[in-house]
This record gives sequence, structure tokens and C-alpha cells, in this order.
Amino acid sequence: MAEQRLFGLIGYPLSHSFSKKYFTEKFAREGITDAYYELFPIERIEELPELIAAHPNLVGLNVTIPYKQAVIPYMNRLGAGAKAVGAVNTIKVTSDGLQGFNSDVYGFEQSLLRAFEDLEERPKAALILGTGGAAKAVEYVMDKLGIASHYVSRSAGAGQLTYSDLDQSTIEEHHLIINTTPLGMSPNVDTFPPIPYQYAGTKHLFFDLVYNPEETAFLKLGAAQGSKTQNGLDMLYGQAERSWQFWQQL
Repeated sequence: MAEQRLFGLIGYPLSHSFSKKYFTEKFAREGITDAYYELFPIERIEELPELIAAHPNLVGLNVTIPYKQAVIPYMNRLGAGAKAVGAVNTIKVTSDGLQGFNSDVYGFEQSLLRAFEDLEERPKAALILGTGGAAKAVEYVMDKLGIASHYVSRSAGAGQLTYSDLDQSTIEEHHLIINTTPLGMSPNVDTFPPIPYQYAGTKHLFFDLVYNPEETAFLKLGAAQGSKTQNGLDMLYGQAERSWQFWQQL
């Protein structure tokens, strides 16, 4: 396969990933015969240069947990979205070095706007559960759409809430609740962010960036309150196609 273009995914672990299946099916469906996609579960981001050196036909990589921010020092150039968000989930390997992009922004925004179509009123405020690379992309979209947002984390920090800070008024004031953490991701399907779900209602939208399983415990608890729900699968499709566009750019 040395003559074929290699694409892949780095992260650790990668048991949750749909990326290889998605791109393999895309290549077959669209008649793309000179490309294939592999998974690269690297335990340390420091392994990235060795990985690239070992695969001279490597053209592009997707980046997932926990390396979306840790990979930035290895980039020779950052796209505007990646620079603004401070996170990279798409790498293009070129003769001039590594170029870092962020396709999460596009994928999340498009999926969120479609989810809004099922709501009577667009949310004015959002809670972003988690503070990692995906959370930065979510905040970027919130700012773009004019939706006030607050981070929620296990630990206290400037400008962010902790889970213990959340009460009835907080939940009632934030009709959009977005899980950017890996809680609930297979195989740990019984885990979920510790928020007071009982205060949510029909005006709420629960959006989970996790896509495996399709209905996480977080989404089930939101649905039990009559809230609308959206998993991360639609976002995955959007960001994957955006990644492909980045890789095809000259």
C-alpha cells in the first residue's frame, strides 16, 4: 500500500472511534481507490514525529482525545479556526511540515443549527461541560452565534463553574447543555456528568459530543425530563467531511 495515500486517527484509546469505518466506506462509495485509513493509538503525543517518519505516504490525520491541544507545538502552521480555538483535530502532512486545522467548529455548528430547528425558541445561554479541546470549539461557536456560555468543570477556575455550583436557577437559565467530556462513552456507558437533571424541561436541548453509544446516559436523563437531545454522530459526519476538504487543499 506504499503507493496509496494514507490517512488516519491519533488518540488514546481509540476503541470508541468510528473514523476508520466512516472513511473506508466513503472511499468505497466515492470510488477513491488511492487512499486508505488506519487507527494509530499512541500513548504519548511525543510519539507523533516517529509515527509520521514511519509512514512516508501519510497525508492527513484526525486528532481525538486527549491530544487536540497537546499536538499544537508540533504544528508548523495553524489554520484560522485552530488558532482561534486553541485546538487541532485535523493535521495535513506536507513537504513544508505539519498544518493544523479544526473541523470540530464546522461540524458542531452545522449539527447544532439543525437541532435548533426542533426547538420553539433558540437558547440564549449554554453550559459547556468540560474544558478540553472540543469545549474550546463549542465556545467558539457559541460566541459566533451570540449565545452566552459558561464552562463547567470538576475543579474551580477563573470564569468557570464547578458541578457543585449548579442548582435549579442555573439549569433553568441555560437551555442548552453540551457535554464535551468522554463521560458516557463506550465502554463506560453508565457514566454521566453530575448535573441536576431534574430541573431541565421541554425548553432544553441536551447535546452530547459523544456518539458511541448513540444515546448516552446524559441524553437519556435529559430526555426523561422532556428535553430535546442530539448526539455527536451528525457532528462527526460534518467534521469528517470538513477534514477531507482540508486534506484536499493545495
